[in-house]
Amino acid sequence: MEENLETLGLPVLDAVNLRMGDSSGPVAESLAEAFETLVELQEQGMIRHLGLSNVLPEQVAEARAIAPIVAVQNMYNLAFRSDDALIDALARDGIAYVPFFPLGGFTPLQSEALLAVATRRDSTPTAVALAWLLQRSPNILLISGTSSAEHLRENVAGAALVLSAEDLAELDQIGG
Repeated sequence: MEENLETLGLPVLDAVNLRMGDSSGPVAESLAEAFETLVELQEQGMIRHLGLSNVLPEQVAEARAIAPIVAVQNMYNLAFRSDDALIDALARDGIAYVPFFPLGGFTPLQSEALLAVATRRDSTPTAVALAWLLQRSPNILLISGTSSAEHLRENVAGAALVLSAEDLAELDQIGG
């Protein structure tokens, strides 16, 4: 860890997520040993805040019994919504939720409802999907990647777009 800090030219890492599971998603296994190692590094002053990635609600509870966390980063988007209850529980406790693959990942989100809302709002499906995430819960933080200025404009448009109750209800049917 000290070598990493030196390479980065930093005295401390602001946040480090413990990534669990595999490429197919979270795996039901204990995270205690690995998380306790991060807690030790935090106690040594090398890490400021701890988070989790690719985890199950049970693993979140296990980690929180060891030390406070500031964020959970899991796969979540309009079509893949298995973390709905977890997002709500984290929001109640002031813990951030960072969805990865917010636009569907390697298979971009496609839906008649998404296209209908985008058309009605004179927007794009990307902007609408991001707007839905931002309106889903106040603890959702988006890190949407981009490879072009056009995608960056869509991402910014999504942050500025306010969806109506009708739009939200229609979009909620995608993952329901």
